[in-house]
Amino acid sequence: MLTGMSAAKITWCVLVALALTLVPASASATDAAPAAPHWRWPTSPPAAVLHPFLAPPGPYAAGHRGVDFAAAPGDVVLAPADAVVQFAGVVVDRPVVTLRVDEHVLVSFEPVTATADTGTMLTAGHALGTVARGGHCDGVCLHVGVRVDGEYVSPMLYFAGIPPAVLLPLQ
Repeated sequence: MLTGMSAAKITWCVLVALALTLVPASASATDAAPAAPHWRWPTSPPAAVLHPFLAPPGPYAAGHRGVDFAAAPGDVVLAPADAVVQFAGVVVDRPVVTLRVDEHVLVSFEPVTATADTGTMLTAGHALGTVARGGHCDGVCLHVGVRVDGEYVSPMLYFAGIPPAVLLPLQ
């Protein structure tokens, strides 16, 4: 049992700890590109999250560098924002589509069979492909990963899925 700590202090500590798990270890608030919290869902809303983002403690450590949304083979995958198709092909054993949103942000989808070629400019909501079989959840999900300046971040920051933290004063 914790002694000498009020419920407000414990809540504040838990909120800070949760916030720290969402930011890569090497990123700081000043060097990350601003999030675009108005991205469209890549699948039909509401998008059910099967497996959340889990930041690894280091660049080569285990973690879940994206979010798995419930999806089925054949489901249409939509561009969440205006973007250019950076890559459309197979990585190891699964089809992947990567979009470049701007000079800082890449978003990847797998397993997705592309319907748009590399170099194609897509507008938000435009179909980029369909969910395929395979991947780490074998066709029952769509894995979405977001990299900002090469560092993985929680895609939910861009889909407005994480409410802003409210820090309360210590009393």
